[in-house]
Amino acid sequence: MGATCWPYEPELSSIRRKVAAMSGCDAKEVRIVVSPYRICPLGAHIDHQGGTVSAMTIDKGIILGFVPSSDCQVLLQSGQFKGEVKFRVDEEQLPGNASKLNNSGGVNDSSVVLEECGWGNYARGAIYALQKRGNHLKQGIVGFIRGNEGLDSSGLSSSAAVGVAYLLAFESANKLKISPTENIEYDRLIENEYLGLRNGILDQSAILLSSYGCLTCMDCKTKEHRLISSPELNRNLNVIKKQFKILLAFSGLKQALTTNPGYNSRVAECRDATRILLQASGIEGLEPILSNVEPEVYEEHKSKLEATLLRRAEHYFSENKRVLEGLEAWASGNLEDFGKLITASGLSSIQNYESGCEPLIQLYEILVKAPGVFGARFSGAGFRGCCIAFVDTDRASEAASFTRKEYTKVQPKLASQIDQDKMVLICDAGDCACVI
Repeated sequence: MGATCWPYEPELSSIRRKVAAMSGCDAKEVRIVVSPYRICPLGAHIDHQGGTVSAMTIDKGIILGFVPSSDCQVLLQSGQFKGEVKFRVDEEQLPGNASKLNNSGGVNDSSVVLEECGWGNYARGAIYALQKRGNHLKQGIVGFIRGNEGLDSSGLSSSAAVGVAYLLAFESANKLKISPTENIEYDRLIENEYLGLRNGILDQSAILLSSYGCLTCMDCKTKEHRLISSPELNRNLNVIKKQFKILLAFSGLKQALTTNPGYNSRVAECRDATRILLQASGIEGLEPILSNVEPEVYEEHKSKLEATLLRRAEHYFSENKRVLEGLEAWASGNLEDFGKLITASGLSSIQNYESGCEPLIQLYEILVKAPGVFGARFSGAGFRGCCIAFVDTDRASEAASFTRKEYTKVQPKLASQIDQDKMVLICDAGDCACVI
């Protein structure tokens, strides 16, 4: 994992022993895939409009230990879910689960698929994606997969990390040379086609393209990405760890408190706003996404939007601007300005995009006030899971203690459902997914 210390050797040794016991192989033969979780500091809710987003991995994620099997058989066990998964890599994998989900209107929540539709579907989906692109697989794996407990419903892209982990394992076992950009597409096939999820490519792009100490920037319209490094926050492990930590503060909500009937209509509202703006400016023939509207066109014609559409458009244009300003702040090593932009992003998500629920909004407001915090926002939509914050390394423990104390005051019931040691986690930046 490049410059990072995670995963730690005791954890790796435990997984190697587990796989050795399952397969009968020597523990030294066990290969390890590390697939980190990701956070998105800036770029909330604008990927579907072709906006520019930012991402970074953390030192938490999925670990998959495996050995190539002696034949086409796949045997998998999980640290989170019961039972065994068995199938063959030469079996044709059909996206039957996707059609079932689509018939019920589709889902956006990948953790639901992990829990309710069988945790082995991600492994089968990886085979589906590889087969669909013409790869002939002959070698199965015996594997044990484990994620960080409690982080599978937190808005940290755990599902994409699982899909990527299986892809890398099957590719390694079959000696396939697949580029990160190809694997982004493969993981999209797992989630969109095999599982029927309606999500983009941000999560897997961050997991596969990130580099320690850099901010990953992606133009969701062109699909181009770049890594933003900083002379100040350089790629030296010790320098970065002295500068900042990342807090994950958990709400205790595993399921959304609200089924906000308008939330799933946000994309449609953004497109409606685009149509009005394009028509007002006399532009025809463009896809109705807000990235096709120039900022000056928006400023000139925004008075034609009714209040709800104006808020959606305002979030898009202000958030896209914050991303670009944030990239500059990161490149110059200005964590204070970078953090202020993250906090502003969180506020716009609440006020203009109208996402979030009371516990997550309270948690966001507490983090913003916590000592040493540069900036905070939701991780995900803000209806469950956690908030993230960038914090001064020297004050990270103090900020975590403050957050635990204040959140317990305003949400005692939810706070009581969380292990106090895990209510606020202090993390470091991560690297890209790889086989180690």
